[in-house]
Amino acid sequence: MKLIIAWIGKTKEPAIQSLTDEYLKRLSHYVDAQGMSIKDESVLLKLCGREARPVRHNLVLLDSRGKQLSSEEFAGFLRNHQDRSPLPLLFAVGPANGFNAETRQEANLLLSLGKMTVAHELARVVLLEQLYRAFTILKGHPYHLGH
Repeated sequence: MKLIIAWIGKTKEPAIQSLTDEYLKRLSHYVDAQGMSIKDESVLLKLCGREARPVRHNLVLLDSRGKQLSSEEFAGFLRNHQDRSPLPLLFAVGPANGFNAETRQEANLLLSLGKMTVAHELARVVLLEQLYRAFTILKGHPYHLGH
């Protein structure tokens, strides 16, 4: 299974970049994971479109109107994808004002981190931590038991 975590725009805070790097490193023990900064939504759509080369991706967008999952449900989502689809999962954190309607329509899943508003750079870190937590749940690692 391959994961790509993409975010629009450059990282402004060194602490955010440090946490991003730390969770990508932790994730690499369980899955092929890559982080990438992209310029805008058009780049994201090209990665996921029918003409995408070398491979298409299943797109999961972070969106406040999306589906809310518990950590265990999120782990189940990842397991189902791993068992049923050879396509990489591309998680995308949008710009501060959210994704446009065209991009949201292309998504395989709209995922909400909760009802509270979270700064988009911080949302990336929360997403990475939840991805790491989900893989520890799937592998029976005790990290999740400390909640």
